[in-house]
Amino acid sequence: MNRKGFTLVEIMIVVAIIALLAAIAVPNLLTARRTANEAAAKATVRSLCTASEVYATSHSGAYPAQVATPGLVDFISSAAAYCGNAVQGYNYACTLSAGGYSFVATPVTSGTTGSVIYTGTTGGVLTPL
Repeated sequence: MNRKGFTLVEIMIVVAIIALLAAIAVPNLLTARRTANEAAAKATVRSLCTASEVYATSHSGAYPAQVATPGLVDFISSAAAYCGNAVQGYNYACTLSAGGYSFVATPVTSGTTGSVIYTGTTGGVLTPL
C-alpha cells in the first residue's frame, strides 16, 4: 500500500503542538515588549532631564522655555520628536519654563504598552509611578 499524504489525525496533532507552543510564547513576547517600552520611556525622560540640566548650566541657571530652537533641541535633537507625541508605546508631555521643567511619560494603553508612568522634574529627579 502506497501512502502519499498525512492522515487527519497526524495533521491535528501537529496543529495542537503548534497551538501549545504559541500559547506559551505569546505572553512571554508581550511581557518582553512591555518591559522594553518601559525601559525606553525611562531612558527618554532621563535624557530630556539631562539635556535640560546641561542647558541650564550653559545659560546661567535658566532652563529652556521651549522645545524648539533656541531651546531644548539645541542639546537633544530628538526632543521635538518626543514632546507631545506617542513614541514606542508611551505619550510624552513636556512642560518647560525658564524656572524649571517637567517631563511625563504615560503608557498609551496601560498594561499593554507599559504599566509605569515616569516623571522627570527640575533638578533631574526621575520618579516612577
